[in-house]
Amino acid sequence: MIRRFISIIAASALLAPAAASADNEGEVNLYSARQESLILPLLEQFEEQTGIEVNLVTGSADALIERLEVEGRNTPADVLLTTDAGRLHRATEAGLLQGVDSDVLDERVPSHLRHPEGRWFGLSKRARVISYNRDAVDPSELPTYEALTDAKWEGEVCIRSSSNIYNQSLLASMIAEHGEEGATEWAEGVVNNMARRPQGGDTDQIRAVASGVCDVAVNNTYYYGRLVNSDDAEDRAVAEKVGLIFPNQDGRGTHVNVSGAGVTTHASNVDTATQLLEFLVSDEAQQWYAQVNYEYPVNPEAEVAESVEGWGYPFEEDDLPLARLGELNAEAVRIFDRAGWR
Repeated sequence: MIRRFISIIAASALLAPAAASADNEGEVNLYSARQESLILPLLEQFEEQTGIEVNLVTGSADALIERLEVEGRNTPADVLLTTDAGRLHRATEAGLLQGVDSDVLDERVPSHLRHPEGRWFGLSKRARVISYNRDAVDPSELPTYEALTDAKWEGEVCIRSSSNIYNQSLLASMIAEHGEEGATEWAEGVVNNMARRPQGGDTDQIRAVASGVCDVAVNNTYYYGRLVNSDDAEDRAVAEKVGLIFPNQDGRGTHVNVSGAGVTTHASNVDTATQLLEFLVSDEAQQWYAQVNYEYPVNPEAEVAESVEGWGYPFEEDDLPLARLGELNAEAVRIFDRAGWR
């Protein structure tokens, strides 16, 4: 049976008691930034198939990374599961993740969706797309991210804060494509076209499009999926008013990112930790995980859920190695600041 421990929601909880003993070869200790409901059924399947007990601690992504730093060599954690390649890079740069040598992981996770030295591996994939008001926008007018800077969209763009890691990674991909000068011009152009000061999360941007606050927005695909598949009729009504554009299909492809995981540097249960990662990229686990989260499998052999096929799948994706997003993160933050993107 999975042992669950109090969620970490802030740095003040970092010195909470250790999750479990860290020297039992029949268990694995997981720090997860994904909600319990989105990961627990898979962990139960893993336990049933392997007999390995999973000790689960959930919390915010930043708090979990900080906890690992505070715990140091005394951490009970064997695996860190978090969202966005930018955060995985932070954990890597902080020395919190070790390289893993696994033929299974290398075969099932494309090279651009994992760390080149095996310090982390993508588990599920999402695209950062453009949402548009079906009644006000011809999607052919927005074929690229770059088109968001056109004067025709002045006062019509909704997007969240520059402090958001998803936007930082998107801008990092623009730096990789256009260099610092081109990325700066793009950020400044988007700021000039904002309908309002950045606020809220991705779902709020979609709602703003549906309500007429703006005509277009930027968001990750799974937020749209939650609205489409919601039990709330009002959520579904919002989704009906909004369409999705997968940008840059005639060029480098649409920007993608991952939730991912790695084995911690001071893991005591490296073998069982590796087994857990290998299980999470199996066909069965990938299909379930992607369907529940409205994301895409990283494993090319896994089937895409029917619930996301109607949004434009398959699509051409940017194959920029996601490790570059973390490497360019600091530069992206500086560009946001210079552009006045708050």
